[in-house]
Amino acid sequence: MSTAYDLDRKHVFHSWSAQAEITPMVITAARGSYVWDDEDRRYLDFSSQLVFTNIGHQHPRVVAAIKEQADRLCTIAPQHANEQRAQAAELIAGLAPDGFEKVFFTNGGADANEHAIRMARLHTGRFKVLSTYRSYHGGTQTAINVTGDPRRWANDTATDGVVHFFGPFRYRSEFHASTEQEECDRALAHLRRTIEAEGPDTIATIILETIPGTAGIFAPPPGYLAGVRELCDRHGIVMILDEVMAGFGRAGSWLALDRYDVVPDLITFAKGVNSGYVPLGGVIISDPIAATFDHRPYPGGLTYSGHPLACAAAVATIQTMRDEGIVENADRLGREILGPGLAAIAERHACVGDVRGVGAFWALDLVTDRATKAMLPPAALNEVVAACKSAGLLPFANTNRIHVVPPCTMSDDEAREGLAILDEALKAGDQHVGA
Repeated sequence: MSTAYDLDRKHVFHSWSAQAEITPMVITAARGSYVWDDEDRRYLDFSSQLVFTNIGHQHPRVVAAIKEQADRLCTIAPQHANEQRAQAAELIAGLAPDGFEKVFFTNGGADANEHAIRMARLHTGRFKVLSTYRSYHGGTQTAINVTGDPRRWANDTATDGVVHFFGPFRYRSEFHASTEQEECDRALAHLRRTIEAEGPDTIATIILETIPGTAGIFAPPPGYLAGVRELCDRHGIVMILDEVMAGFGRAGSWLALDRYDVVPDLITFAKGVNSGYVPLGGVIISDPIAATFDHRPYPGGLTYSGHPLACAAAVATIQTMRDEGIVENADRLGREILGPGLAAIAERHACVGDVRGVGAFWALDLVTDRATKAMLPPAALNEVVAACKSAGLLPFANTNRIHVVPPCTMSDDEAREGLAILDEALKAGDQHVGA
């Protein structure tokens, strides 16, 4: 009988991969903060898979809710009302700022961003979309073109009405800033000039990750999001905040935007809303944009929009997060364990150029030279990843970075265990400093 690995390599076409050059790990079980491979080896999951298992693996309350819903009603078309969908929408809208009553459900984050952009275009009657270069918004047609990172290049036809600009990122500043305030002011000036040069009346929306995730986990400087809000208000531009990765506890708050004095027009979500147990995403819609479609049909939908199993998982997830203080745990974990622990690691390793993050959402920027900030090359990063895995830690790696993004339910002892493994693994990166 063929093994899961053999069948995978014969039949499964993997995303973002050269198919003949990958050796995917076989995962056979998961619970809490751990996963097991096909040799029954246990790994501490510092990746939350793709940063979505915010409540950990196989949480019994959520698993039970999915089973109960499956026994009652597995699926129903989106034109019908359904108890779980309605309750999920109420709970999700209740986490948004005042003035957000409606939720449009999708199957994930990419299509959430697709539909948010469509809503903005229809609401304004304009077409252009502005987004930052250091961003990721999904792999579907509009979302991948709105994405700023190099994964866009092979898919970018330059025909989707997207204009990119540089957002603030103090460690690798595009603005030669020496302080956070300079970075904020100069980034806003750059955006203002981009808007002016493109023509304000042509721009439907500016979409930003509240805290960019796969691009490097760097929180915006104080005042930046408020400044973007002011520019949007001045020119009638819809402001979209992408909370797909940063939301639902990941940043130590229900939504990452809760940390900033800003209210967007549309909020997109996915991942942590039900920890990925069943695919779900959506758009939380401000009242003025929702009113656009009171008597005008919204031209879009999905067969599985608000799927009952996914919504049952979302209801159980949100209720569980409240009952068990999971958002508060993520915030405390970042302040008391991950932040101080990673800062201490940075002092011991010359390959760590920068540590940044909040809640259960952290990144180590790895370099070969702290002065020049030259990025650790991919082969060297792979050595660090291999050392982590050999010691029983499953990390999240991207470009020259290790992202520390464990479940928001992780215990202090588990976090310390993972940090100790990472500490030892980074010796592999140190060997490349000055090379």
